Amino acid sequence: MSEQAAQPSTPPRPSDFDAVYRGDFTALAHPGQESGAAESGGAPPEFLLDRVPWDIGEAQPVVAELEASGQFSGDVLDIGCGPGENTLMLAAGGHHTVGLDASPAAIEIARGRAGTRGLTKSVEFAVADAFELSGYAGRFDTVIDSALYHCFPEELRQNYTASVHRACRTGARMHLLCFSDRVPEAFPGPYRITEANLRENLAATGWSIQNVRPATYTTAFTRSEFEGRAPAPLVAAVAALESDGQGRLLAPAWLVTAERV
Repeated sequence: MSEQAAQPSTPPRPSDFDAVYRGDFTALAHPGQESGAAESGGAPPEFLLDRVPWDIGEAQPVVAELEASGQFSGDVLDIGCGPGENTLMLAAGGHHTVGLDASPAAIEIARGRAGTRGLTKSVEFAVADAFELSGYAGRFDTVIDSALYHCFPEELRQNYTASVHRACRTGARMHLLCFSDRVPEAFPGPYRITEANLRENLAATGWSIQNVRPATYTTAFTRSEFEGRAPAPLVAAVAALESDGQGRLLAPAWLVTAERV
């Protein structure tokens, strides 16, 4: 059994993510987040998501930095692409990129953004099961996983990394960005991942780790949005996080680069 960090009590389902993309922000509510307006003079209401927490309207800065430093080549897969910001950034940079997600709503949003930016002919978006990736065997030279691995419970992680392995050519490179075990327990989000967990599961499924380093994952929220709206433990967790120049909260993360063998 891989070393574990704090875990959500219930694994999120693909249908939960699809609901969030369709505007049902209760689908990923955590205990203590159920809504309910406070009565006049009472305690502030519990914090409830009112947007897609990972949709920042641009590529993740860490992913943009990887692209700027020449870490993408050949046919690129953005696995768990969501609304497609990383995919579109890579396509705009001249990379032949495929964005796959289990959520039909996410793919619909991504295709719409591609059309708005004139990138429809430069990128491919499709609904796909990350555990199967049927029709994509041996196709990709580079993979970006920006916040997908940490959505899966431990018993499914090797199934996932093995599936991505099958979709790649020998020598392909995967960049994996996920929440780390340094994320405060009270902060809402996915599974927290230890470095040991990444090393064990990737090595077991045919990946040679080249580098693991601490990084940050940029969220769509600012610290002030929690003040007066969230329970005290969540406010304290948010206070412990860093923020970027736009005030967006930065969740502690791991960035792994691994090679398919």
